[in-house]
Amino acid sequence: MKAYVFPGQGAQFVGMGKDLYDNSDLAKGMFEKANEILGFRITDLMFNGNEEDLKQTKVTQPAIFLHSVILAATLGDSFKPEMVAGHSLGEFSALVANKTLSFEDALVLVSKRALAMQKACEAEPSTMAAILGLDDNIVEQACAEINEVVVPANYNSPGQLVISGSFKGIDVAIAKLTALGAKRALKLVVGGAFHSPLMQPAAAELEQAIKATTFNTPICPVYQNVDALPHTNPEEIKKNLIAQLTAPVKWTQIVTKMVHDGASHFTEVGPGKVLQGLIKKIERTAVAESA
Repeated sequence: MKAYVFPGQGAQFVGMGKDLYDNSDLAKGMFEKANEILGFRITDLMFNGNEEDLKQTKVTQPAIFLHSVILAATLGDSFKPEMVAGHSLGEFSALVANKTLSFEDALVLVSKRALAMQKACEAEPSTMAAILGLDDNIVEQACAEINEVVVPANYNSPGQLVISGSFKGIDVAIAKLTALGAKRALKLVVGGAFHSPLMQPAAAELEQAIKATTFNTPICPVYQNVDALPHTNPEEIKKNLIAQLTAPVKWTQIVTKMVHDGASHFTEVGPGKVLQGLIKKIERTAVAESA
């Protein structure tokens, strides 16, 4: 079976999507529609901006979403997903790909999500760190023993778990996990503690927007971040999407489950090749490629 996967924040680069805009009338039309919906020319920042522009959460998230969704649209009849999944923000791209959400509605939600997350980051300065070379249960246990906000946030692949929390919580966790034998424990250059309880204000804001948006019955299952299970019920999908902001991304578990359910071929749709690398670490027999 063919699975399509969609990347999240961190995959952005200057010039992203320009080839699509220049070479496809369909893509150009979708990008211009996006400029209209967002109320600013995001294409200028994507194609000709600088890395600092693209690092702003309110720009990064819509930019990656647009690159992924517009690339999928240009694939035409060859794009026939039998299962989809997205890493964090990528879940919104996946929900357009399987027709749960319209392009326009999803872009509005992504923009609201980005703004709400940026606001939460500014209200409560916080960060994330990648922990390499330890079993998940050791990292989970260490975080649970720390008397600060610090939680597992991204189960990226075996031996690669990203943690999220307050600056103090992350510093304590890095020291503790280094002492426990982590190969590397390094802070990430991110705006705040994504997928942690510190995102609760953003989740509350996004919940209202999600509840007011039409979710259709999808053409194929989406494997969702919060439980790594396939979903086709629009109400369940909504509930999981709301929970996603404060819950960990179970990417390792998603890929394992998709393979168990028959996925043998993964196509990453969007900027970068991060997910392909993770998929090959999780399931060595899987074929993973770019769209």
